[in-house]
Amino acid sequence: QGPLVESGGGSVQAGGSLRLSCKASGDPVIVSRACVAWVRRTQGKEQEAVAGIHSAGGTTYYSDSVKGRFSISQDDATNTVYLQMNDLEPQDTATYTCAAAPCLGPPQARAALTESGPNLRNFYYWGQGTQVTVSS
Repeated sequence: QGPLVESGGGSVQAGGSLRLSCKASGDPVIVSRACVAWVRRTQGKEQEAVAGIHSAGGTTYYSDSVKGRFSISQDDATNTVYLQMNDLEPQDTATYTCAAAPCLGPPQARAALTESGPNLRNFYYWGQGTQVTVSS
C-alpha cells in the first residue's frame, strides 16, 4: 500500500450520500502537517480538484460543482481525511483520489491550496482512488 489509501466509494442513486475516507500511513504524510485534496477524474475527461483542506490554517476549498453538497474534514488522531458527499448527482460519477502536499507553514500552504483551488503540482503523494457511481 502507498502513503494514502482511499475507501468508501460505491454505487448510489441520485440524491444519495457517500463518505469517502483517505487514510494516511504516517511519515511522510501526516495530515496535521499537510494540505490534502480530493481529486476526481471521469472517463475521457480531465481531473478536477473538488475539495481541499489545510487544517492547521483553517482553510478549505470547494469547487463550484460541489459547493454546498460536499464537505471535507480530517481527524488528526487517525491521520484520516474525509469527504462527505450529499445530494449526489449522476455527473459526480468518477474515480476519487486523495492527494497530499507538505504544508509546514503559511507560505507552503498558500502555494499548495490557493484561492482558485489546489495546485496539484505541489501534491507529491497520491492514493489509488475509489470509484463513485451515481445512477439517475
